[in-house]
Amino acid sequence: MIHPKIVFRLIHISWVLVLHGLDEIVLKTHLFRPIRYLVIFSPYYWLKKESDPRGVRIRRALEDLGPIYVKFGQALSTRKDLLPDDIADELVKLQDRVPPFSNDIARSIIEEELGMSIAEAFAEFDPTPLASASVAQVHTAVLHTGEQVVVKVLRPDIEQRILSDMGLLYELARIAERFWSDAKRLRALEVVAEFEKTTLDELDLVREAANAAKLRRNFEDSNIIYIPEIHWPLTRKKVMVMERIHGIPVGDIDALKAGGADFKMLAERGVEIFFTQVFRDNFFHADMHPGNIFVDLPDKYIAVDFGIVGTLSLSDQRYLAENFLAFFNRDYRKVAEMHVESGWVPSSTRIEEFESAIRSVCEPIFEKPLKDISFGQLLLRLFQTARRFDMHVQPQLVLLQKTLLNIEGLGRELYPDLDLWQTAKPFLESWFHDRIGPKAKITRIIKQFPEFAEQFPEIPSLLYKALDNAAYAQQRAEAQRREMELLRQQIAVNHSTTVWAMIIGAVMISVAVLFQ
Repeated sequence: MIHPKIVFRLIHISWVLVLHGLDEIVLKTHLFRPIRYLVIFSPYYWLKKESDPRGVRIRRALEDLGPIYVKFGQALSTRKDLLPDDIADELVKLQDRVPPFSNDIARSIIEEELGMSIAEAFAEFDPTPLASASVAQVHTAVLHTGEQVVVKVLRPDIEQRILSDMGLLYELARIAERFWSDAKRLRALEVVAEFEKTTLDELDLVREAANAAKLRRNFEDSNIIYIPEIHWPLTRKKVMVMERIHGIPVGDIDALKAGGADFKMLAERGVEIFFTQVFRDNFFHADMHPGNIFVDLPDKYIAVDFGIVGTLSLSDQRYLAENFLAFFNRDYRKVAEMHVESGWVPSSTRIEEFESAIRSVCEPIFEKPLKDISFGQLLLRLFQTARRFDMHVQPQLVLLQKTLLNIEGLGRELYPDLDLWQTAKPFLESWFHDRIGPKAKITRIIKQFPEFAEQFPEIPSLLYKALDNAAYAQQRAEAQRREMELLRQQIAVNHSTTVWAMIIGAVMISVAVLFQ
């Protein structure tokens, strides 16, 4: 039984969808099925104007429904393996347009979390927010030491509101899977669960601060990207204080041109940053859209907002690297074999059939010049093809695909002639050499040497036990061999006796029959 509150919210959502010309979705639901034939009598049905494309209508409806639905649309935009291209491309344009909450509320949250007044924590605090989004807003401040910082504050009661809206999204997904045939193909419940985990992770600012600190260590003294420093004494679950950065938003092309930015270097360094995070560090910033990236002229990046990060296992790393190399060598059989060997598709999959499917998807891509081939689209096509063979794409690979598409789009906006393959191939080949070549094996042996040295004193006793066990096993085997030989001899004797007994019995019966 659906709670009445949810029913009223569903009616409100349905009304918003109708206002945006999405009545065909509303009227297919079970709730409105009994009255859908009455729509023909509605003036709206006859007077409605020619509508915008469906992707535009869906985007506008989500913006009207509120911030959580905007974030859900943003999350959906990364699932191009599930959504039609026109809808996914339009959802990418969704932006958080959320009015800021009052300065008094922000101050009270900060003071409650820090256990001190604003004056004790900061020498200066700007009451006007620098930015406002669906989950948090940001104020600028100055520490008593003179350092300029930004203070990120969670919205009041945001967790309860998100959990409430999540319950509604789950209900919508269940209704959709029950009454809308496409919903099961789109894996509605799975998408909502993935969105819930990502969103709830963003509500813990200590977690975000830890992500930032790890990325900062990974790129310490780097000349290609800068990660701001976290001020831990003033960071709590609902408040995060971070070094304030000054740069030009990467999407402001005119300002970058005016400042003399090196666009080619920026594009290539964006690719280098991505592959370094994925293959060297196994820890990547998974929300690298233009709003979170700034440029320190002429060619250095600055990243902010670390609520969403991704990690890959060594097997995932190798899977991706080998697939990229095999794809660009057009070795589709190797791609198919790797999918089966890694367990990504069932072992019963016919290699030849899978290889043929991959070839039919990828050959048209390779008709283009290498510089025009999209890594992100290649990965997307791979996932779409593999899904037909019952491959379930894991969340970390969806994050990686989203990040790769962001990096590609950013790189080609900055420098349209970017040859992604020429930039990435040396990195992948180097990674293979370092991880799988002779040098990597020697490195692993050196790393294991302390453990081997620790066990070295025990080796003589272990060797003696092994030899003793081997001798005992040999004696047992010899004894068993002799017993088997005696058993075979006994069986042979018994067999011979049985045969003679049968012959004598047969002779006696024959004689008895003759003299009867």
